[in-house]
Amino acid sequence: MGTVLDNKCPGCGANIKFNPETQDWHCEYCNGTFKLEDFQKNTEVNPLEKGQENFNISEYSCPNCGAVVVTDENTVSTACIYCGSTAIMKNRLQGVFQPDKIIPFKTKKEDAIQEFKNNVKKRWFAPKDFYKEENIKKISGVYIPFWLYDSYMNGEISARAERVRSWSSGNYRYTETRVYNCIRGGELEITDLPVDGSTKFQDEIMDSIEPFDYKEFKPFHKSYLSGFLAEKFDLNKEAVYSRAEKRMQNTMVNQLKSTINGYSSVIVNNSNINIKNGQVEYALLPVWMLNLNYKDKMYTFAMNGQTKKVTGYVPVDKMKVLKRSLIVFSIFFSISFIILFLFGLI
Repeated sequence: MGTVLDNKCPGCGANIKFNPETQDWHCEYCNGTFKLEDFQKNTEVNPLEKGQENFNISEYSCPNCGAVVVTDENTVSTACIYCGSTAIMKNRLQGVFQPDKIIPFKTKKEDAIQEFKNNVKKRWFAPKDFYKEENIKKISGVYIPFWLYDSYMNGEISARAERVRSWSSGNYRYTETRVYNCIRGGELEITDLPVDGSTKFQDEIMDSIEPFDYKEFKPFHKSYLSGFLAEKFDLNKEAVYSRAEKRMQNTMVNQLKSTINGYSSVIVNNSNINIKNGQVEYALLPVWMLNLNYKDKMYTFAMNGQTKKVTGYVPVDKMKVLKRSLIVFSIFFSISFIILFLFGLI
């Protein structure tokens, strides 16, 4: 059985959750409001447990109602399906699995639901039954594990640049294309380049909701997890480094390319980038997630829990497409008929 940490009110001992709006903890029972310092001074560490690395536990006992709930071995924070209490698996936050820092949620579930509705409303051909209220309410706040890489880079690029101008003379039209070989070199330092460390979440979706505001990083404390789900990494920093390296190289190339101005087009032919790696940190970043199974296909919606930046896929209702096409065709046909009739062509 796993060891579970619940977040208790320092005042009355009731379960208490983190409030993204006020960035503190408010107890619904004794009406107390608490800061992180209130939890830190009440935290006791058992020296026998420090460094413990028994992470393959798949069940825990809810501290509120006693129910035994099965979890994925990479789940750090979950909610009891019987009483709704948040439970944090302590032994999954120790040793190499203890995050260095965290960005707490700044948005509420209601914000995420509204953004999902706004996003779907923009899609004319989204099926109505796709965004039923009971489906939308399944949206969850999840702390996603990320590796943050620091690096120092230097290098250069070689690019083909074209400058095109056109003019007319008499009955003729002339186009002149001048081709240049541009070389740019420089240095670049990157801090906290993020790469998600979980196989559960699609890389392109996690990339799409960046950037996060790193000024709001906090030293990790388990109390921030209360009221939210959380995962620990199942891909270590070596396993995802190839993705980080590719992003670093692309960032360097794009920065150098951006200095080539005044041309009609610029195409990078060659690049030579040298990377000197620095510090790597483990962080948890806030994301609102909704996975909907629609007609045997999974659709994912994600919102940055700090900035509200959204991404997601929405299915297309073929009947809606057909109806709109018929309406547009009917309007076009009617207008064409009226014009032809007015000009006596029919």
